Amino acid sequence: MLSQFDLQACASAFIVLFAVIDIIGSIPIIIQLKENGRTVDATKASLISFALMLLFFYAGDVVLKLFSVDITSFAAAGSIIIFFFALEMILDVEIFKNQGPIKSATLVPLVFPLLAGAGTFTTLLSLKAEYADVNILIALILNMVWVYFVIKMTHRIEKMLGQGGIYLIRKFFGIILLAISVRLFTANVSQLIGQL
Repeated sequence: MLSQFDLQACASAFIVLFAVIDIIGSIPIIIQLKENGRTVDATKASLISFALMLLFFYAGDVVLKLFSVDITSFAAAGSIIIFFFALEMILDVEIFKNQGPIKSATLVPLVFPLLAGAGTFTTLLSLKAEYADVNILIALILNMVWVYFVIKMTHRIEKMLGQGGIYLIRKFFGIILLAISVRLFTANVSQLIGQL
């Protein structure tokens, strides 16, 4: 498994997951939850998110096979979802609405849908079509360490970056995500056309 490790692939997977999870962009939401008296547990949020993502990463293929969908088709469809997530970040619009019941701040809305939501699950399977598992898993672990650090240090990071800094980072990664979604779409669609 380690023989398939590729630093560039690992870095690419890290950037894609970093942009989709967008924990920096979630700082204002975390602060608002804390100000409303809701407890946010950084350790619990990171571990549960990681467990959910890991489960979907390995069981996602089985679920797809049940519906006779191959990973290339799912990756092409997933790239469209990632495209809309990027548009949300760039244009400040809400395309994916969270209408689920909010009971626990750590589980809902932090773990699901903010960290381990549909976009992250789709991205993991889309990445699986392009990179070796070891590279995606290392990228995922590094992202979860980063998520833990950000949740733990939310107020300090907000003071350090300021509202403007958080806004700029969100826009920057939105553009990166948009470019990645286009690349994922063209790569997987060309594979599908080649199979015809």
